[in-house]
Amino acid sequence: MQRICVIGGSRYFGKLLVQRLQAAGHQVTVINRGSVPPPAGVEHLVADRDDEAALVAALAARSFDVVVDQVCYTPVQAAIAARVFSGRTRRYVMTSTIEVYDPATAALPEVPSGTPIPELTVDPATWRVQTDLPWHDAAYLEGHYAEGKRQAEAVLARHHGFDFATVRSAHVLGGGPQEFTGRLAHYIERISRGTQITVHADALPTVFIHYQELADLLLWAATATDFTGPLNACSDGPLDVRALSALIAAQVGTEALYRTVGAGVDVAAGAGAGVGVGVGEQASPFSFDRHYAMSNARAKELGFRFSDTAQWLPAAVAEALNAPSTATTSHATTA
Repeated sequence: MQRICVIGGSRYFGKLLVQRLQAAGHQVTVINRGSVPPPAGVEHLVADRDDEAALVAALAARSFDVVVDQVCYTPVQAAIAARVFSGRTRRYVMTSTIEVYDPATAALPEVPSGTPIPELTVDPATWRVQTDLPWHDAAYLEGHYAEGKRQAEAVLARHHGFDFATVRSAHVLGGGPQEFTGRLAHYIERISRGTQITVHADALPTVFIHYQELADLLLWAATATDFTGPLNACSDGPLDVRALSALIAAQVGTEALYRTVGAGVDVAAGAGAGVGVGVGEQASPFSFDRHYAMSNARAKELGFRFSDTAQWLPAAVAEALNAPSTATTSHATTA
């Protein structure tokens, strides 16, 4: 049995992680702002992680074997956590995101298109940290989500009070009404209604993970392995937007229709049944005109085994079809 602290853990795969930690016999403490209580038998500390004094007061003399941070979005939050948990834990695991590799949000080392991106393409040990940016502003943070995660990783990676690991999650799907990002629902709704899906002319593949598999990996990262540094978490089988839509359409029982978008799109590229062309329109989520599909080789070398996206996606679609939608579009890795 280990003493595990989860910061956040009130919804989606974070909630599932708490349940699985408890079922595995660990002593679990959840810290959040109190809006959603944890399961019975899990210790609940109510505190705002942005309020350092309140966090210290809530923790009192507690210490942990591992802290799993599900809701660290900025270098300022990471710096508070580093100070508060220094000497309170031997290991700190942060949930991060595939979006740290998005070349649209930072000048990153070039990776040949089609080559799965390894972890040290974004090295938190060398990434620049700027705590004086307006990270407290919600609009700024929304527009700089990927950079906030990169800098949060960098702060914790350079801290010497505990061993640090960061799990960079692929785009998370599944969970029916829990899938509050709204991205899977976006496709199911349009395909079911025969509405065209907006795609780039030469859309590139990306990677996905089922929310249960991500909870399994976080459980493994917290309790069964001592790796440090960044770790990519994605199922096998990258998909581009058309392959993703085809799998969903097969489950829905119809065909997907497309409309090509993007500045300067050649009209001829949109020729074909059910395909139109729109210039200046925004593409649907998971249609990417840039490459950032991750490699999961490091996790496999450490002993974790991933499923294949094409194997679990039909069941995830069926679950979503059979549940009322409460989703709103957001970042796919929110815990």
